[in-house]
Amino acid sequence: MNDYKTTWREKIGYGVGAVGLDLSYGMFYSFLSYYLSSVLGLKEGFLLLLTPLARIWDGINDPLMGTIVDNTKTKMGKYRPWIIIGAISNAAVLFLLFTSFGMSGTKLYIYIGVMYILWGMTNTMADIPYWSMVPSFTSDPSDRNMVSTVARTFSGLGQGIITVATPIILPMLSTGMTTDKGYSASGFSRWAGICAVLLVLFSTICVLSTKEKHVVYNNKTKFSLKKIFSVIAHNDQLIVFMVFAMLSNAGWYLTSGTAVYYFSDVLEQPKAQSLFQTIGAVGSVFGLLVIPILSKWLSKKKIYQISLIATIVGYIMMYIFGPVLKITIALDIAYIISSTGIASMFVAQTIFLADIVDYGEYKTGERNESITFSMKGFLQKMAYTIQTIFLFGGLGLMNYNEQITSAAKTINDSTKGAIGFICFGVPPILILCSLIVFTKKFKLHGELADKVHSYIVEKRAEDDNA
Repeated sequence: MNDYKTTWREKIGYGVGAVGLDLSYGMFYSFLSYYLSSVLGLKEGFLLLLTPLARIWDGINDPLMGTIVDNTKTKMGKYRPWIIIGAISNAAVLFLLFTSFGMSGTKLYIYIGVMYILWGMTNTMADIPYWSMVPSFTSDPSDRNMVSTVARTFSGLGQGIITVATPIILPMLSTGMTTDKGYSASGFSRWAGICAVLLVLFSTICVLSTKEKHVVYNNKTKFSLKKIFSVIAHNDQLIVFMVFAMLSNAGWYLTSGTAVYYFSDVLEQPKAQSLFQTIGAVGSVFGLLVIPILSKWLSKKKIYQISLIATIVGYIMMYIFGPVLKITIALDIAYIISSTGIASMFVAQTIFLADIVDYGEYKTGERNESITFSMKGFLQKMAYTIQTIFLFGGLGLMNYNEQITSAAKTINDSTKGAIGFICFGVPPILILCSLIVFTKKFKLHGELADKVHSYIVEKRAEDDNA
């Protein structure tokens, strides 16, 4: 069998697509909560209710989209058409989600609820086919590792642009009524519009730069929840992956989503978040080198464990230097350690999921790439739900909304302490739980991984000969 290899042009072109996706992704997961609660003044109870309800629909919508992608067969392939359709749709919804058109009261709550759910649906349209493409590029483990690393590098770049630039750009774009930190609804709307345009541009570059070299087309099947449950039930490693990835991702989302509260309301230095995220980006660059370097001596399992342990150690240091001792410079430096581990963790998870697709085919003889990869998007949304429960549950208990809407607009020390704990104290607990699940239950490495790879290579050779 010709074990297809990707060119660097394809790797870079593919990675560029991740920048656009993560501009939208970063705005949603890192700044939407603050926009809704602190700028629009929506109640915490509404957000606590909205997120789980959206996840119920995602539980149907995400695998439904996976089935649609698996049934797609065009001259462009089965992934790239949906990437561009999803990007255009998600760009439009992103802009609308961050544009309130002066609405208030019940109309605003209904409008935000609809846009919130539509964002999840349109993001799924682009995200599932994008990440599902990884196994179609190559079956070679080292090349697959590199494709995943490049994609995650650009993904981190997209997140970095959002987290670093937003605190600086928002006050520049904001007009009219602003918060005491210089943010306004108009600023969020304009910045979301810019990100939306870039999302479409980068996705187009991705589609034009890549080619689906070896795609497995299944017989057209109707969407069936029974089928989805069957795919999951017969892939034990997918179930394990969903648990440990959801826990670790939730820890990370807590920091990315709560950091704006910590720097704006606790430290009262919103622009300091840019330096914090810039330093974190340095750690992310280091993290992207972890797998390519350490894979020469260590297994993927050991590398992943080291990544999570480094993340936990970094978080403990951040909590001590941040909320406890309030030494901001030391907090920033400790963030390098955590962000290094997190970046390596995300690359490894992408590789694991591609391997899990192969494992499912090895076990059942049937390949379900997009349905399997739809679980990635769903678990990320579940991780965001965990973030929402901790964040808005905590803010609700501390009466955050009443404090920011009072005449004094001051946050009391108890609320500041709660924000610090949610941002830096809860994440290492969740990531430790993730490490335990991974170590005890994930078996797709070593001899089993070799068997799966040999099976896939031999089967592709038979398909090519046929």
